[in-house]
Amino acid sequence: MDTLTGMKRTDYCGNFTAEQIGQEVTVYGWAQRQRDLGNLIFIDLRDRTGILQLSFNDATDREIFAKAQSVRSEYVLAATGTLQKRESVNKELKTGEIELAVTDLRVLSKAQTPPFEIANADKVGDETTLKYRYLHLRNERLTRNLLMRHKIAKIAREYFYGHDFVEIETPMLIKSTPEGARDYVVPSRVHKGKFYALPQSPQIYKQLCMIAGLDRYIQLARCFRDEDLRADRQPEFTQIDLEMSFVDCEDIMQMAEGFIQTLMAQTVSVDIAAPLPRMTYADAMARYGSDKPDLRIDLTCKNVSALFENSEFEALRGQTVKMVDITDCALTRKQIEKLLTDCEVQSGSKAYWFKVDENGQLAGGIAKFVAPVEAELGKIIDLKPGTLVLATAGQYATKSVGVLIKTFGAACENHFDKERYEFCWIVDFPMYEIGDESGELEFCHNPFSMPNGGMDILLKAERGEIDPLDIYANQYDLVCNGVELSSGAVRNHDPEIMIKAFELVRLGEEDVKKKFPAMYNAFCYGAPPHAGIAPGVDRMVMLLAGESSIREIIPFPMNKNAQDVMMSAPSEVTQKQLDELHIAIVKPQD
Repeated sequence: MDTLTGMKRTDYCGNFTAEQIGQEVTVYGWAQRQRDLGNLIFIDLRDRTGILQLSFNDATDREIFAKAQSVRSEYVLAATGTLQKRESVNKELKTGEIELAVTDLRVLSKAQTPPFEIANADKVGDETTLKYRYLHLRNERLTRNLLMRHKIAKIAREYFYGHDFVEIETPMLIKSTPEGARDYVVPSRVHKGKFYALPQSPQIYKQLCMIAGLDRYIQLARCFRDEDLRADRQPEFTQIDLEMSFVDCEDIMQMAEGFIQTLMAQTVSVDIAAPLPRMTYADAMARYGSDKPDLRIDLTCKNVSALFENSEFEALRGQTVKMVDITDCALTRKQIEKLLTDCEVQSGSKAYWFKVDENGQLAGGIAKFVAPVEAELGKIIDLKPGTLVLATAGQYATKSVGVLIKTFGAACENHFDKERYEFCWIVDFPMYEIGDESGELEFCHNPFSMPNGGMDILLKAERGEIDPLDIYANQYDLVCNGVELSSGAVRNHDPEIMIKAFELVRLGEEDVKKKFPAMYNAFCYGAPPHAGIAPGVDRMVMLLAGESSIREIIPFPMNKNAQDVMMSAPSEVTQKQLDELHIAIVKPQD
């Protein structure tokens, strides 16, 4: 095998241009393809920036030519030569006008035949590409995604450093706390029968940083949640974690908007106007059936429950009924039925349809049940010829209509401007909700958020003067193209208000002290007003890279069963390790 002795890289393969023709350069990389045409050999040399064609001909030293003949896919090469103009230009490559006439070629490492062709890895199943992830990452698209990830991290640090933020690392082994998802727990060897948890977020620690006087905190934080996976979720993820003292929600939203403007300009060359639009949670749910609406889709829903109180159709009668009208819809009956089936799988709720035909008559689906209220319905939604109307009813009508809008909107090009980036803030989230399982009042989102109205609004709820479900939290979500990029809140920094907020969900002062001892104690020693937000790196990369799955923008993701098939994790451990941790494995009964 050859060595690098005496060879130093001039630049990366994808960075050379036609202006450098005639220069002698040295490049390193992997052989993506070798083409032996007899008296001509071409090798496509690939590195993280792109491909440069290496050229060998009758004028090439015979030893070098023979070595080029021996090169196979994924060999690691170093090459020195002179840049020259290609006879046949490849407009699909950045370096398609030039090639390297090689005078020295070294094979630094040979490779077995890979289990899939790197350039066509997208055609291979996930289990294979995840098992050989280090090979898949050589693929141009995945390499580009990781470079986008790096660029976002770099832009974030530069932007927030420029606004006097201090980067602070917080612990990875923490106390398990009652947050939204399950914790990943880590047994302690030293403290028998006790466990650490991996952080779902650095929430408590970053607030403690504010109490410590470090008034502008940033961290690219790794977070862990033991929950079911989906296209935009992995067990571990990264967020740009921020916290600021002596601010209100306007200050932190403006700071976040400045970052978004900088990010979009430097990554995809898109100018974003600020301030960003704002929409209340209630309005988003009423109009779009979602608290993360995709505003590239121009469809909205209408509540038409009053028209169907006495409907002959049992599924609509006396229910919450919501409809979505799609004008100039060219979908066929078969396509409509297929999309409705897909929506039912996602929402768990059946939806219905009817159309207005070219003669202005209601047809198809549930048309005969809608006909008796056609005149009244026409005052609410547009029933012109060519309109498709989707309907859903019942307890989960709002969730169902959100899925309908997203699914059918994406299928109707005249209602979906795919190329835009549409940002908005969702504000005024409910502080409390009725739990699906408990049937009792619970926190809706972050329990440490300041309620709008402070102590006064909580006391009114306690006295029964208002419904606790009408209390709003000072929370805000940043949404783009139907993706929640970030969530944040003005924090509840007053211990008395915190205790009162918890009392409404049947937790007293002692409960709060027990569950959040460090937080509660710290707040008793002078906590400044503070607020935070945490843009998700993974979802931002996914959005800007145009990917539909978060796995495509994470270097080493897990599969849908939370397994790392490359490293065979999770795995069993030795009995000695279990004994040291005082753990016994109880196998399930057959």
